[in-house]
Amino acid sequence: MTNLFSVFDPSTSIMNLSLNWSSTFMGLMMIPMTFWLMPSRFNMIWTLITSTLHKEFKTLIGPNGKYGSTFIFISLFSLIIFNNFLGLFPYVFTSSSHLTLTLTLALPLWFSFMIYGWINHTQHMLAHLVPQGTPPILMPFMVCIETISNIIRPGTLAIRLAANMIAGHLLLTLLGNTGTSISTSILTLLIIAQIALLTLESAVAMIQSYVFAVLATLYSSEVN
Repeated sequence: MTNLFSVFDPSTSIMNLSLNWSSTFMGLMMIPMTFWLMPSRFNMIWTLITSTLHKEFKTLIGPNGKYGSTFIFISLFSLIIFNNFLGLFPYVFTSSSHLTLTLTLALPLWFSFMIYGWINHTQHMLAHLVPQGTPPILMPFMVCIETISNIIRPGTLAIRLAANMIAGHLLLTLLGNTGTSISTSILTLLIIAQIALLTLESAVAMIQSYVFAVLATLYSSEVN
């Protein structure tokens, strides 16, 4: 005979572990992991960087920019800085030093800005071809110059990033290859020079990804 309260007895078990409490643990599992974990220093730094970039890009895009449009440029910055830093490790292929990748990033962005601008803000885009205060006699020349400078923008974006990545890596490689054929005293100087160059390349990796993202943001702000 069982009484009314026997349904609450811990009767179901697997390997002597009561299953009656499983609902409690299932509930705990549904709470997000971030609720239990303190964010690491890396997470805190990365959150600070992305929030700062978001505020800056929002200012650059201006009040006419769409909500959330900064996230594409933050993602672009993240992708480039990730590839740039990976390229500093030995025997790792530096993808951001090749025009295949940099043009793939720059051309679609610029092309989409142009299509959007010329379809939705044709008058505004035409006004951009003639800078304010240009004498009437120079207007045809200014239109030609502005058109050419606009067309070469994706190329300059791509080449700037690729050239900066190639230059530092070439210098590091050329200096490193001489290490086997020099004396010990000069080798010490070479190692110090290599460490200094690596530090410089780390700074270049950050700066170039930031420059690429900022210029892409500025190009997008012109079409609004």
